[in-house]
This record gives sequence, C-alpha cells and structure tokens, in this order.
Amino acid sequence: MIEILEEAKTGIIEDLKGAEDENALLQIKSKYVGKKGLITELLKSMRDLTPEEKREMGQAINVVKTDIESRIEDKLTEIKESIKAKSLSQEEIDVTLPGRGLPPGGKHPINRVMDEIVYNFERLGFNVAEGPEVELDYYNFEALNIPKDHPARDMQDTFYISDDIVLRTHTSPVQVRVMQKQSPPVKIIAPGKVYRCDSDVSHTPMFHQIEGLLVDKYVTFGNLKSVLTQFIQLTFGKNTNVRFRPSFFPFTEPSAEVDIECTICKGNGCRVCKQTGWLEIMGCGMVDPEVFKSVNYDPDIYTGFAFGMGVERITMLKYGINDIRLFFENDIRFLKQFV
Repeated sequence: MIEILEEAKTGIIEDLKGAEDENALLQIKSKYVGKKGLITELLKSMRDLTPEEKREMGQAINVVKTDIESRIEDKLTEIKESIKAKSLSQEEIDVTLPGRGLPPGGKHPINRVMDEIVYNFERLGFNVAEGPEVELDYYNFEALNIPKDHPARDMQDTFYISDDIVLRTHTSPVQVRVMQKQSPPVKIIAPGKVYRCDSDVSHTPMFHQIEGLLVDKYVTFGNLKSVLTQFIQLTFGKNTNVRFRPSFFPFTEPSAEVDIECTICKGNGCRVCKQTGWLEIMGCGMVDPEVFKSVNYDPDIYTGFAFGMGVERITMLKYGINDIRLFFENDIRFLKQFV
C-alpha cells in the first residue's frame, strides 16, 4: 500500500503536467480521488488491517489525498488564468474609440398628434379635463339625451360590463361630469381612450378621441365655426379650406359634420376622398337643452357648443396612412418613420 501511495504522489505530478483544460482535470481528479479512484480504493482495502495499521495507513493516505486535491485546485486556477489572459489578448478594446450610443426614441404618432391637438386648443383658451374609462351608463348615454330605448344607442357598438356599467364609447361623459361640478363658463377639452365593438382597416376596438365643450352666455353657432376653423388651420395649415354639413347627434342641436379639403389631392378628387375633394374629421353642434337640464344649467340663460374628433383619423390624414391597424402593431419599421 505504501508503494501505491508513492506511485500516486509521482503520478499526479506527471498527469497534471499534461492537463490543458478543465475536462482533463476532471478526469485526473476522478482517477485519484473519485468514487472508484486510487485513493478511494486504498481506503476500502484498509478493512483487513489491524487497528494500529489502520491508524498509520489512514494518516498517510489522508496526507497524500490532501496533497493531490491541493495540486488539482492549483492547476485549475492556473488554467483559468491562462484562458483569461488569452481572451484578453485576443479581445483588446480601444478605449479611445467613440461610444456607439443608443438609437433615439420618439413619440408614437398618435401621441404626437394628440399632444399637438391639445396644444392648439390650449392656445385657444381651453383647459384639459379627464374622466374614467369604465363609465356608468348614465354618464355615457342618459345624461347626454340618449335614454335606454333611444335608437341612437345603435350608432355605437358598446362593450357592456353590466347593465349599468360600460367601457365609455366617447369622452363626452367627461363633459357631463365637469358641468355637474362647475358653473358656467366652461371651456374644456377631454382627450382619452374610448372603446367600441368594431375592428377593420379604419376601426379598432380601442381608439383615441378628443372632445370639447364651451358653455357661457350668448354662445352661438358662429362661435363654434370660428373656433373649429382656427383649430383646423393651426393643425393642417392656414390655407386649409373647411366646410360644415348638417348632421345629427342626440346631444347637440343643430349638429354638423366638419370636413376639410382633401390633404392628398388638394380638393381635386382622389381615391382617398372618394372623388369628392373633402375629408370628414369631426362632428359638432350646439349643446341640446336637455343635456343642460341634466346638469342643472338653465338653457334660457346659457348656450354652448360641443365637438369631438378621432385622433387616429386625424393622424392618418396628416401622415397619409391608409390602415389604422398599423398604429397598434408596434412594427419598428413603421414607428421609426416618426422619430
């Protein structure tokens, strides 16, 4: 057994000289101190020795085992340092080179246009108001002169959470909430997300609207036309032509659709404007007296106008985009155009 120990002492030194990587070290470790290694087998063979011989041989074997394990650890450290030095020599970094930096981000086109619209109305003296996206049926419909049996409810494909709770279909409920808390004059816009059961190239289940309200004494339809014309020319250019067409909305009377001269063909007629030369961008009208009654405004004293527009619609017109779904697919190739 002593001879085997001596062979182990000299053998480990020779074996370690030829070890060049961690796999080779693992094989050497298994050869000497593994479950079936040389040292382990020597320990098993001690069962036939006398107690005195076991004590002496055990001490000698432990000394050799400790020495072998120490040599293997030292060799492992040496190999790791060698690999590190080689890697550093092959991957030199020139710290004098300029940094690559990160590509600049940018606002989403819808946020960009929404911010522009809000800014233009703030220039015209409007304040921003906000409200909940999960809304009571009363604020979303009834307070806006749309009772439960009103056919106008069919104009909006509504997400119902319960009989009395909906995902708001427009931001007009914000106007009602503001009027309940504030006496005239009122001059606000209400930007935000709205929801309807609709999805195609020009509609999505969630989209963005900005609606506005102005209430005071002696407000006329002429004031409405003046404010919206100023806004449109701030947004699309001072030479943009505007027209108002009669329409219907349950909460305004009289009501109108607002068209602008086609931004693609400049009024000459094209596929985008269906050869009419005009593009519809918003609805508007004088606030119906029934709406004022629901918020305790005296319609004999106060008048007002309201309007609403889809932000996606205006963004598509400003940037010549023909599919609303592009806004929500998060294709980096599309979004990079607006950085």
